[in-house]
Amino acid sequence: MLYRAEPHSDKKAAYSVGFDALQAAEPRNFIPVKTGLETLILPAGEAGAEAAARTLAAGGLVAFPTETVYGLGADAANAKAIAHLYAAKGRPAFNPLIAHVADLKAARRIGRFDARALKLAEAFWPGPLTLVVPKTDDCPVADLATAGLDTVAIRIPAHPVAQAILRVFGGAVVAPSANISGHVSPTLAAHVESDLSGRIDLIVDGGPVTVGVESTIVGCFDVPMLLRPGGLSRERIEAVLGAPLARPPLQAESDDSQPLAPGMLASHYAPRANVRLNAREVTPGEALLAFGSERLPGVDAAAAVMNLSPTGDLDEAAANLFGYLRSLDAKSPRGIAVMAIPEEGLGEAINDRLRRAAVAR
Repeated sequence: MLYRAEPHSDKKAAYSVGFDALQAAEPRNFIPVKTGLETLILPAGEAGAEAAARTLAAGGLVAFPTETVYGLGADAANAKAIAHLYAAKGRPAFNPLIAHVADLKAARRIGRFDARALKLAEAFWPGPLTLVVPKTDDCPVADLATAGLDTVAIRIPAHPVAQAILRVFGGAVVAPSANISGHVSPTLAAHVESDLSGRIDLIVDGGPVTVGVESTIVGCFDVPMLLRPGGLSRERIEAVLGAPLARPPLQAESDDSQPLAPGMLASHYAPRANVRLNAREVTPGEALLAFGSERLPGVDAAAAVMNLSPTGDLDEAAANLFGYLRSLDAKSPRGIAVMAIPEEGLGEAINDRLRRAAVAR
């Protein structure tokens, strides 16, 4: 049985500020697609892009690098492939997926862009920005990928490997982070292999990613809204819009509600160890995720120490975040203490991920 959310009858409600129609599509369980695949790993290049495109066209799953994190790709028009993707990740079926396309022309085939959405697309694409816009009338993206919403999340990645795969494939590819749902997002092909070997068909190894934190998501509703902080700062987006971004309603980030966009579940980025934020000391048995040059009391007895950026560089910290969380978690510490990160620029996205990692489970 394949999961399918019922479409909305009100074509405006899903992208109005009130979001009243979100309750119209109730998530249903689906029977997981079989796993136990033999996962092939290929280096990036022309042969890798062609193999990836063939695999996607055949309904398979392909992990590949974007400038943010490694994504797990499936044909956006193939509901069966998307169901396999959900099963491989263990991802909640009510969490919508981002459709990745090669260019703006392809984006406009699946989504309707008003003047503000077009302005953001022209300013920041290709790049780490996802725009949530109304679907076109003939949008080919499967309902399963949009969780029954009348909107679609779209991004044009800047990474050359992702661009090559999308050009050869020729269609939209949904690509959430290539990890088990709830685990730390992958910034290396080895991270993908650790989580998903035997569950997916192909990994295209393009080396480490550069941004290291997921794309920023902006809802292009009646009032543009920051749905998820990410690799593009709020300040740069607001400078282009000439107006502040609205914030989503608090209930939109509950684990019990259908999210408005990918990445909005409260405990979406969680290592196995408990995470303690804004630490001023390290207690026995804890690992330390440090930032800057300050040396905390108890650090000499820490289970492990990794510093996101000894110089306090937020770009460097974002690039290191998920890899360092994975490395510390692999030490099986009693917990992970995290030093304070400034709430500015990419620090907003870093703190967003850390708060989600620290949610009680």
